[in-house]
Amino acid sequence: MTPAGLRALCLSFNAAVEDFPFGPDTSVFKVQGKMFALTRLDGEPLTVNLKCDPDDAVRLRGEHPGAVVPGWHMNKRHWNTVTVGELPARLVRELVEDSYDLVVAGLPRADRLRLDRP
Repeated sequence: MTPAGLRALCLSFNAAVEDFPFGPDTSVFKVQGKMFALTRLDGEPLTVNLKCDPDDAVRLRGEHPGAVVPGWHMNKRHWNTVTVGELPARLVRELVEDSYDLVVAGLPRADRLRLDRP
């Protein structure tokens, strides 16, 4: 997956926006003001921080050592840093979608319903 592909994927979800609260080099993708992905699109290698269920986070780290590690500068229990080029694009898409869904699940019910994600 390319940086442009990752950006397009993150922005493909309902109400997803790109923000730059940490400077012009760091893309933060949010839904309803809550972050679900953080990346430097020009980073080498391309990595992305994604929210993850704590049990799944540990499992993924074990299944993909080096490619999935505890979230850099994030809560290590709930966030993973994923090296995009070391995983199949399908898995990266699933992880981004899971991150988005976890954030949406934490939103008030009225917001979830507006996003068609009950």
